[in-house]
Amino acid sequence: QVQLAESGGGLVQAGGSLNLSCLASGTFLEIDAMGWYRQVPGKKREPVAIETRGSAPTYSDFVEGRFTISSDIAKNTVLLRMNSLEPEDTAVYSCYASIRPDIGRALFAYWGRGTRVTVSS
Repeated sequence: QVQLAESGGGLVQAGGSLNLSCLASGTFLEIDAMGWYRQVPGKKREPVAIETRGSAPTYSDFVEGRFTISSDIAKNTVLLRMNSLEPEDTAVYSCYASIRPDIGRALFAYWGRGTRVTVSS
């Protein structure tokens, strides 16, 4: 069974920084991608940043160069460094991983429980 555990959320003032980290654990063959999504109450979950093995990371437009994702597939970890945070970044941030459980199996999407980020004005 695969589990994703996030850490690093919290309260920060506008203009501040936070780092989020995520560790994938369990039994599986390989990780194809890791990244972060976020959800504001009443809105759909939206991607923040995704890093796929062998490809450059992708960021949503609202990131505007403020966030940096870095994954270490060998260590099953992904880090999101967030700078210049704005009140509009307030959301629950969830770790995402696309994982192949075993040989011949399709990739599955896994999600962490989420960590809350609150940016005060």
